[in-house]
Amino acid sequence: MVETTAPAAPAAPPAMSGPAPRRRKRAWDEPPRWQIYVPLGIYLLFTLIPFYWMLLFAIRPAGSTSLLPWPLTFEHFEKVWTERSFGVFFQNSLLVGVASMLMTTVVALAGGYALARFNFRIKRGFMLALLCSQFIPGALMLVPLFEIFANLRMINSLGSVIIAETVFQLPLSMILISGFIKNVPYSLEEAAWVDGCSRFRGFCAIVLPMLRPGLIAVGSFAFVHSWNHFLFALMFLSNQEKQTIPVGLATLMSADSVDLGALAAGGVVAAVPVVIVFAFIQKWLVTGFSAGAVKG
Repeated sequence: MVETTAPAAPAAPPAMSGPAPRRRKRAWDEPPRWQIYVPLGIYLLFTLIPFYWMLLFAIRPAGSTSLLPWPLTFEHFEKVWTERSFGVFFQNSLLVGVASMLMTTVVALAGGYALARFNFRIKRGFMLALLCSQFIPGALMLVPLFEIFANLRMINSLGSVIIAETVFQLPLSMILISGFIKNVPYSLEEAAWVDGCSRFRGFCAIVLPMLRPGLIAVGSFAFVHSWNHFLFALMFLSNQEKQTIPVGLATLMSADSVDLGALAAGGVVAAVPVVIVFAFIQKWLVTGFSAGAVKG
C-alpha cells in the first residue's frame, strides 16, 4: 500500500525586522541648510530694519526715543495728509501711475507684436536702438522734453509727466512683450485665420489671453516706476496742487530742520500701495518675467 503525504504548507514570509530605514543622506554637493538660511536671515534682517524704523517714527509720539511704538499715535499721518496736502499728492500719483501703466502696456503690446511677428529691414537696428536707449539717463532727456512740452503748453500739467513716463518705459516694455509673444506658437494664430478670424480678432482670442502674466509684469513695472519717479514730476510740475508723492516728500525736508515723524508717515503712505500691489501680483510677476526671458 502506497503512502501519500500531504503537500507541505507554504512557508510564511519572514517577518520584517531590524532598524527603521535611515533618513536620506545629504548629497556630497548639497550645501548644509545653515549655509542657506543664515545668509537669507541676515538679508531679511537688513531689509526689514529700515521699514521698521520708518514705521516706528511714523506711529510713535514726537520726541520719543523708545524702540517700541508705544503709545501709538497717528498725528503724523493726519499732519501730512491734511496740512501737507498728501491727499492731493496721492491722487496725482495714482493718476500718473495708472495712466502711464495703461499707455505703456497698450503701445508696448502693439510694438511688441510687430517685433515678434513681422520681419522688416531695420528690425535688428531698431531692436539695437531700443536696447541702447536703456543706457541713456533720464536727466539727459529733461531739456528736449521740456522744450517740447513748453511749445505744446503742457508745462505744469500731469499729462506731460504721463507722456514722459510712458516714453521712458516703452523700450524695455516692448522688448519684454516681444519675448512673451514669441513664446506663443504662431500656428495657433494661423489656425484662427483658417477658421475665418481676422488678424486682430485672432490676436484678441488666441494670443492676448496667453499674455496675461506678461502684461501684468510689464504693467506693474510701469506703475511702480511712475509712482516712485521723482525727476520728471519735479521739472515739469511747479504748482503744488499738481505735484506727486515723491516731490511732496522732498518738501518735508528743509535746510534748517527735518520733521522725521511727518517724513516717516509720508514714506509709509508712499510705500503701502506698492506693497499691496506686489502682494497681490507676485505670482503673475515672477511667471511673466520668467516667460519673457525664455526667448528673445
